[in-house]
Amino acid sequence: MPVLTLFFFLSFLKICLTLQFCEDFCSPISPEVRFPFGLDGDGCGYPGFNLSCNERGQTILNLPRSGNFIVQSIDYQIQEIRITDPGNCFAERLLHNFSLSGSPFSTELNGAFSFLNCSSNFSISASLPSSARRINCLSNDNFTVVAMPTGLHGYLPPIPSCIVMENMVDVPVFWPRYPEGDSSLIWTTPDCGGCKLNGGTCGFKDAGSLDIGCFDLPSNDRGLPRSAKYGIIIGVGIPALMCIIGLGCYLCGRVRNYSRSHQSSSEVTIALANPPSILIGGLDGPTIESYPKTLLGESRRLPKPNDSTCPICLSEYQPKETLRTIPECNHYFHADCIDEWLKMNPTCPLCRNSPEVSSTATTPSLPSSASSSSLSARR
Repeated sequence: MPVLTLFFFLSFLKICLTLQFCEDFCSPISPEVRFPFGLDGDGCGYPGFNLSCNERGQTILNLPRSGNFIVQSIDYQIQEIRITDPGNCFAERLLHNFSLSGSPFSTELNGAFSFLNCSSNFSISASLPSSARRINCLSNDNFTVVAMPTGLHGYLPPIPSCIVMENMVDVPVFWPRYPEGDSSLIWTTPDCGGCKLNGGTCGFKDAGSLDIGCFDLPSNDRGLPRSAKYGIIIGVGIPALMCIIGLGCYLCGRVRNYSRSHQSSSEVTIALANPPSILIGGLDGPTIESYPKTLLGESRRLPKPNDSTCPICLSEYQPKETLRTIPECNHYFHADCIDEWLKMNPTCPLCRNSPEVSSTATTPSLPSSASSSSLSARR
């Protein structure tokens, strides 16, 4: 059963992953990563759209000529990605030749700015137009760095207490809307905006080409959203899987119990069909006749005075009665009594010793039948 459970679980997991079209996250609070983007090693991204995760669970975009940036959000419908400088000072990156060359991205807004190094007590509101901006991450107590839009052909009028640091710098940031550490980039290829707008899922048509297709489109506004389909699949699939596992366990238990009961009944049948043999029997006639006989005289003397009573019939021995001796133990009995006993029991009635069947008759201590005349003479 564990193997069967693992098989169904892996099959269900494979179905879910297939329907998700390689959707992934670096952490629960990071943006969703799906086509055309892909995480390192998953093989889902379009060329140039590779993202990675850092040790903090942040999503990282690497621009070939500019380095790493933290991804704040991705809008797959308008095809826009918002990035942040890890040092929270995008202006410093701009001054070090920020470039999108070699990447599939371009700037949403692009303006030419000049960067000025002004005195610490410089007042922007009094000396510069409203479009100028103080760059806090580059300023300190000794000087103030200001970014000001550059006029036609890079003309910049003289400004008291300020020195031009850089002129005609392309800034892909709309600073009145974004913090100074953020920027917004867009892409046009691959174009999946229309597919997303229509409720579909964009992805590769097949694994061998870069052709893009739109999948899972709702039909005539009657189709369910993809999230609803996932919910149905998970809501139905997990209970169904649990039912299959439970049914399998039940059937396995029934089969095991049946096997045990069948085995037990078979053992009982065999035991009844072959009952243990009980051998009850005494000695045969020739063996009994081989035991010595003695004819008792008038004096009824025996080697043991206390042996005057037959242990079987409990009657006293009388003259001229015939006695028989068991040679193994020399116990005396009436011949008729001991003969009937030995036919049913192969042991001595007194000591329960078993006489040797093959033993030959030995002469007892009491005079044998050959001395019967002597016993008679004593009369």
